[in-house]
Amino acid sequence: MGTDEGLRAAECFHPSDEEIEKWMDDAFDTAKDALENGEVPVGCLMVYSNQVIGKGRNEVNETKNATRHAEMVALDQLLAWCRHSNLDVSSVCERTALYVTVEPCIMCAAALRLLNIPVVVYGCRNERFGGCGSVLDVSSASLPQTGSTFKCVSGHRAEEAVEMLKTFYKQENPNGDQNLSLLLFLLSSPLLSSLFSSPRLIFSYISSLVSSFLLLSDFCFYAVSQELFINFFFAILSFLPFLYITS
Repeated sequence: MGTDEGLRAAECFHPSDEEIEKWMDDAFDTAKDALENGEVPVGCLMVYSNQVIGKGRNEVNETKNATRHAEMVALDQLLAWCRHSNLDVSSVCERTALYVTVEPCIMCAAALRLLNIPVVVYGCRNERFGGCGSVLDVSSASLPQTGSTFKCVSGHRAEEAVEMLKTFYKQENPNGDQNLSLLLFLLSSPLLSSLFSSPRLIFSYISSLVSSFLLLSDFCFYAVSQELFINFFFAILSFLPFLYITS
């Protein structure tokens, strides 16, 4: 289904106020569960024919996987439900609405578009990574061969969603000391001293550090665990021996 068909589907398929209230209640309950489990408090539901076929909350810290946003978890469940029910994924997605407490990020908005989800109802805006207009408008941009545009209904209980996010940001990371020790260990590794024998390696190393800490600023803004950053930083360090060998 292309962009024009997507617009027509979104116009014809619009949840009622009662449906929005009902399903957003469940989405907020799921977000609260995320908060209680040390995750960024975002929760969502995928609703098809008045039935929840996908339900997700952020699992980034739990899985140490930065892609496990609430929407991606719910989409995985939707796909599994279609396989189990022996139903065509495209046909189901075209009649499925997403209810989520925070505006989907660019990654999630792109996934929703590729699967031709026609309607997204969300609470507060995502000012740093929003894919429905706050940063990029993936939802309505003219992008050939990238699925269909989708309609957004925003602002439902937005203040409550923001307050939940603020509550999460104020929490301390229980793994903070452990992660800091690991980072210091990596920085003091004997490998690093051998790298500074070459100007090229020095430049590569410093560039990697700058990139790492620029990403860290975004991670910290959204209170993603320091452990996730450590894993990312370690991945960068793992490339340094290759640079050393090839220099």
